[in-house]
Amino acid sequence: MSLDSEVRKRSDMTEELGSDQDRIMMSSKTTTTSFMQNRKWLLMNTHLNAVMYSSCFWVQIGVLPYLSKKLGADPVVFGYLQTTFAVVQLCGGPIFGRFGDVFGSRAALVLSFAAAAMSYSILGLASTVSMLFLSRLPSVFMHAMQGSQMVVTDISDKEGRADALGKLGVSYGIGMVIGPFIGGLITKKYGEQSAAFFAASFSVLSIIIALLFIPSNTKSLSKEEKSADKPQTDSKEQPGSVFSVKMILELLKIPTVFYLITIKIITGIPFGIFQSMFALVSMEFFKLEPQHNGFVMSYVGGLSILVQGLVVGVLSRRFSEAVLLRSAVCVIALAYALLYMVTDIYQFCVVIIPMVLGGTTLNVITTSAMTKSVVIKNTGAVLGLSMATNSLIRTVSPTVGSIMYKNYGWPSFGLLGLVVNAAVALFLFVHGKDTF
Repeated sequence: MSLDSEVRKRSDMTEELGSDQDRIMMSSKTTTTSFMQNRKWLLMNTHLNAVMYSSCFWVQIGVLPYLSKKLGADPVVFGYLQTTFAVVQLCGGPIFGRFGDVFGSRAALVLSFAAAAMSYSILGLASTVSMLFLSRLPSVFMHAMQGSQMVVTDISDKEGRADALGKLGVSYGIGMVIGPFIGGLITKKYGEQSAAFFAASFSVLSIIIALLFIPSNTKSLSKEEKSADKPQTDSKEQPGSVFSVKMILELLKIPTVFYLITIKIITGIPFGIFQSMFALVSMEFFKLEPQHNGFVMSYVGGLSILVQGLVVGVLSRRFSEAVLLRSAVCVIALAYALLYMVTDIYQFCVVIIPMVLGGTTLNVITTSAMTKSVVIKNTGAVLGLSMATNSLIRTVSPTVGSIMYKNYGWPSFGLLGLVVNAAVALFLFVHGKDTF
């Protein structure tokens, strides 16, 4: 073979190699672009369903106290009704999380929206107090926000997770604005039960959206957590085991998870009492009509949108999670001190600003930190535990709240919140963790 032929052969091989490398790079760019497009489309539909779910939930929340009073339930029975809802959700939260880990986020979301549609339909048909209690039972699987958090957690990186979860909270906050407003208008013109049927019909629409636009396995879209870098749990459960109590207990043994859940429970008790009784307080203490109560709830939802959409993302990029946790608890304690002195609805609208700021920041930061402390296959379960703390609080808070309100009045809620959160803040500054 001549020298010229050898040179031409090597030149051709180099060109072919370069061409192969170009094809690989183009393929990589196409895959990345496809992933980003799928991620944006998935996020858009997840946020849309979060808005619809929140709207429907707050429509029926606004309806419930007025319908229960219309059917003859007193404040204590109303407290029992709230407790029933909390107990049912407490039982379902961790199971729902495992269900999402095993069968995928789409199946979990469909299950949740179906449960919501059934719950609201029974509420719309309710003609007795017993049917009100019956309407709470399907809510055992009514955890659409938890399902949405599963999706966002699966496709977000660790550095931006707090911001991503905060923006999901924005969608929930939009629903808090829309839902009470719509519910108040429908209740005024057509009655409480019509508002409940409205919520049921839009829950069915959410099922269709989830089936059409949410992939069955969102964990496969995770870029950086396919290989777990924090194997805290060594679960030997079969992949299909949904009712895995051992798995849940193993998650609780993770120091960060246990630490954050304990803080959430303690600081959440005063807020759970306050939240569970506010609908009744607004009706009896502030003397608000259903429409005006809807305006107040929409105002709170607007504050939540502002905090989660703008404030949490900025703070999470500038400060550590430990610093934000301490600061949030201090702000909450201050808010309760001011709440103790509230005598009218206008003062309440001012005081609720620091409470929403502190409470929202605490919730987003603790949820984000917990998902980072487990491997990707267990994020649904740990989100279930996080949601279960809220349900656990609601199992006792309505009953305790009704007793406190009946015997000590509205100011007792502010005093309890001040004492509890001041104690937690002191602990965090003296013995709290600096890193998670």
